Amino acid sequence: MVIRKLPKSQLEIKISVPAAELEKFLDMAAEELSKDLKIAGFRPGKAPRKIVEQQIGPEKVLAHAAEKAVKKSYVESIEKNKIEAIGEPKITITKIAAGNDLEYKAIVGIMPEIRLGDYRKRVKDVKKEEPEKIKPGDVQKELEILRKNRAKLITVSRGAEKDDHVEIDFNVLVDGNEIEGGKSQNHPLTIGESYFIPGFEENLIGMKEKDEKEFALVFPKDYHKKELAGKPAKFKVNMKLVQKKEMAEMNDDFAKSLGKFENLESLKKSILEGMEMEQKKKNEEKRRQDILEKIISECQIEIPDVLLESELEKMMAEFEQNIAGMGMKLDDYFTSIKKTRDEVRKGWKETAEKRVKSALALREIARLENLSPESAEIEEEMNKTLAYFKGQGDMEKNVDMERLYNYVKGVLQNEKVLKFLENL
Repeated sequence: MVIRKLPKSQLEIKISVPAAELEKFLDMAAEELSKDLKIAGFRPGKAPRKIVEQQIGPEKVLAHAAEKAVKKSYVESIEKNKIEAIGEPKITITKIAAGNDLEYKAIVGIMPEIRLGDYRKRVKDVKKEEPEKIKPGDVQKELEILRKNRAKLITVSRGAEKDDHVEIDFNVLVDGNEIEGGKSQNHPLTIGESYFIPGFEENLIGMKEKDEKEFALVFPKDYHKKELAGKPAKFKVNMKLVQKKEMAEMNDDFAKSLGKFENLESLKKSILEGMEMEQKKKNEEKRRQDILEKIISECQIEIPDVLLESELEKMMAEFEQNIAGMGMKLDDYFTSIKKTRDEVRKGWKETAEKRVKSALALREIARLENLSPESAEIEEEMNKTLAYFKGQGDMEKNVDMERLYNYVKGVLQNEKVLKFLENL
């Protein structure tokens, strides 16, 4: 076997399978292929190799044998030489003929070498900033949100007003045709929250239960669906329900209604502590990001294409999930911003490189500092995940235990490294 280094953290591995060993694979290939053949005098899979070759041709048997030989010899070569291969190899057979050695080359990405330099010294240059103090007005805003969310809804017979909760049936027509998603029944909304285009909610003010109304509006020029942007539309609305919001008084009884709070002051204290904890967490996350930025800014690493592509795919999946959370389809979003998937991916390349560098830097520091989670820690976290899946129907049966183990181990290891760096 001959190994040659290539650019971008790749290896070219030349492997030879001796003719005598290839014979075994030829026999196995003939047996497998004969299972799908009907050969007189032989049960499926039991015909001699020569008979099988006569039936389907020796080239097909040889090709199947080569495929099996490559799979086995490649894995053995990787393990024997302790090569940290990533992704699927690109296989090129360079010599194949009956009675001869099988020769091929595999080009594969490997975990890259990384030179971190004096990361301990660089981390010490990252200053620890104190989190911003929570102002009394911030606590009051949270209290108002709680008060608003706990408001009682009382059905009224008057016309709808700002801040009322209403339910409506509506149709939206453009050029006389109903638009996609332009029809809904018993649709709930709060007048004044501006979830619809400008002017829509204002037209609901004054409408009573069972009132019907038609009005015209123009979609904003920057509307996310470009086919509707700037177009006039006709709206038909039927008011089904009008409810006013009765806000609770901000007192001790209100605090008690939210949980185990003795009075309003204890509720305020709890909100303050929660906001301070959240602010502290944000501050810690920012410091960790600053530390990683400092480390990777000077580290030398050649990122293999397979890792970069994998990270870009991961980012795209995360982005698609976020877009779905906003009620949009990914392709519709790309259409609205007039960009293709490839253009967006290209714009993410620098961020993807930073993410890969950060992951590899954490991995290398864990190795250098001998930081690794104990088996008991990994098992404990895995059990928490499995306990969650138990309550999700058949999801527990579909859990890949090896993949879950590696994921949990990676998360815990990164946490250990980050805490180590923070304490330097």
